[in-house]
Amino acid sequence: METTRTRGIERKQRVTKVANIFVIGLMFASFSASSFAAGSVSSAASSEGIAQTAYSPDNRPGPVVIVISGQMGPDSYQFYAAELAQLGYYSILVAGKDILNPAQTGPANLTKTIERALQSPSAVKGKVAVIGFSLGGGGALYNAANMPNLVSMVVAYYPATKTWANKIDSLVSHFRVPVLVLAAQRDRHKECCVIETAQAMEVAAKAKGLRFELVVYPEANHGFNLPIGASGEPMGAYREDDARDAWRRTVNMLKLYHPLP
Repeated sequence: METTRTRGIERKQRVTKVANIFVIGLMFASFSASSFAAGSVSSAASSEGIAQTAYSPDNRPGPVVIVISGQMGPDSYQFYAAELAQLGYYSILVAGKDILNPAQTGPANLTKTIERALQSPSAVKGKVAVIGFSLGGGGALYNAANMPNLVSMVVAYYPATKTWANKIDSLVSHFRVPVLVLAAQRDRHKECCVIETAQAMEVAAKAKGLRFELVVYPEANHGFNLPIGASGEPMGAYREDDARDAWRRTVNMLKLYHPLP
């Protein structure tokens, strides 16, 4: 009887602990979103372009980086765009669905976003870098990597490549700028971004002599760089060491192909 009672108490304590962690996580997410938003300027969709949030560097203009979110929207990527601004870049955060979609409005939307960004007094004139995640990663590969007159480089985190799974050459043939793909070995999220397609992309790119690098994180899953995860992505996917390494490689890519003045 006492054992049963003790187990019941232990179960209740575990449930309470999990609930408390969940609440703290929600508080952290809310605080983070508001704090990032405080240092940014958001613009609704208009004749000037798609909806966006701009993050300006301190003190002087910076080279432009377009950040393209995953399918669930930009909120989970605010911290990333803000970090780029801390480095000295003028970062523009947009929704992945506006850059890769069945209506094929992505190229026009991306071009207009780039043109608008370069008109800002916070921007250094010239080419832009493009960094995308999941759906946005696919959009970066398909609609940005083929813009050598506007884009200096592309980084794609666990990119959505399902559309091209059986026609990799069609995708890779678009690449006209240096590309870095950061892939998760265990990613089976909606079968959108599987490692097999990323590896096939690497083979095709190397066969064409393109400037392409694939980095695979063996224990990682979809959204491995998101501290609080994104709605619709696997819970607990965040891996601090992998996130740090991916960030380091991204920064090195920026230093090489899209340096600060």
